[in-house]
Amino acid sequence: MASDRTDFYSFADANGLRDDDAQKAVDEVNARVVAEGLEVVRISFVDPHGILRGKTITADGLDSAFRNGITMPSSLLLKDTSNATVFPVWSEDAGFGAGRMTGAEDIVMIPDPGSFKVLPWSPHTGWMLADLYHSDGAPVSISTRGILKDAVSRLDAAGYTFTAGLELEFHVLRITNSRLEYSDGGMPPSVPDTQLLTHGFRYLSEDSYDALEDVFDDLRRAAQALGLPMRSMEVEFGPSQCEITLQPANGIAQADNAILFRSMAKQVCRRKGLHATFMCRPRFEGAMASGWHLHQSLSDKKTGENVFIPNKGETISPLCGHWIAGLLAHAEESCILTTPTVNGYKRYRPFVMAPDRIQWGHDNRGAMLRALAAPGNPASRVENRVGEPAANPYLYLASQILSGLDGLEKQLTPAAPVEKPYDSDASTLPRSLGDALKAFTGGNFYRECLGESFVNYIKILKSAEWARYQSAVSEWEEREYFSIF
Repeated sequence: MASDRTDFYSFADANGLRDDDAQKAVDEVNARVVAEGLEVVRISFVDPHGILRGKTITADGLDSAFRNGITMPSSLLLKDTSNATVFPVWSEDAGFGAGRMTGAEDIVMIPDPGSFKVLPWSPHTGWMLADLYHSDGAPVSISTRGILKDAVSRLDAAGYTFTAGLELEFHVLRITNSRLEYSDGGMPPSVPDTQLLTHGFRYLSEDSYDALEDVFDDLRRAAQALGLPMRSMEVEFGPSQCEITLQPANGIAQADNAILFRSMAKQVCRRKGLHATFMCRPRFEGAMASGWHLHQSLSDKKTGENVFIPNKGETISPLCGHWIAGLLAHAEESCILTTPTVNGYKRYRPFVMAPDRIQWGHDNRGAMLRALAAPGNPASRVENRVGEPAANPYLYLASQILSGLDGLEKQLTPAAPVEKPYDSDASTLPRSLGDALKAFTGGNFYRECLGESFVNYIKILKSAEWARYQSAVSEWEEREYFSIF
């Protein structure tokens, strides 16, 4: 399956998308597909909500996909979380300039050979992430993987490498009714009926872990077979609530890991009659909200030294302080990227080890930022506890890099750390998606970093979601008013 690049037109070569190293990686993937007898390869990109979409091709079509990409309708980037297209794609200008992203025109997926995996739950299937380009070879500017790559490049130019460790909380439930009657289809469709696997409220209980061991084993084995840097599997506080942690990794790699873990968990569980959900706070009695805690540090590109390690007599290093100050300064505007769903704002409550204000502390789980640093500790880092597990990993990590880098460049200084995080006068986090949207669109930070077009893109996507939520009649409203009035 190796290609003779002189015999065929190649979209990738014509647009300078592949150098000799990339061609070597392509040839290695082609050879592996043949050697392992794979039948199909899934090629996927990440939509703005952090959901994988793509096409499955036969193995003998892979080399063509590497050379010329695979086309997809551009409208897949223009849908809200109900899967409705919310941009005027049938007009002359859909919001990206005349003739750009209109008419559901093609975009081109170029597979990234460095992301190649064989899916252990579907061993005849290969899998790759793709980067997105317009038909003229220009990168798709609203591709979230591309946005993180650009942020990493900016930090690289400043002389630093970003390292992230992940803690992802989620729920696994048993499906009792898949809800697949004709009436259950829709945008969005009916959700499955489920029941608990554990009762909950026995945080880190070994007996609860034993009850979930089969689930954890299936997820761990699949993750390890995919090469994901698994660190731990833990029983969380709520009913049927789980947590996994990943070993630290750099930049794009860790965002790719998060995307792949979430997709793997949902698919492996579904095949076992289970439902894995990364929705922040599911609607069942006793449900506890899930978070995504993002550990982060910087290392000097020349020396490899962790620049967050404080010197003797310091609690945090000066560079760590600048980084913390940048995260705090832009936390409100960043919430639409770290907590992008209506549901995620139901987590920001006091006294539940979740943040509700924009502040930092030393090893304090009630603060938004938790500084875990000590002289001589090579793992010195900052933990941001603001995110929800449904966040798009590329936008979450990009928001941290861009905010922290701004703190470094402006040498911002953080306020004093808090000791009583739920009894402070710090500014509160946004109370709703609507508040977060106002902060994002009303500020200038992301306009300056990512451009007016990107801000308007997120505004339209999330405004559609918020408007649908506001117009829906909730169970609370019906119970509160239907009988009494």
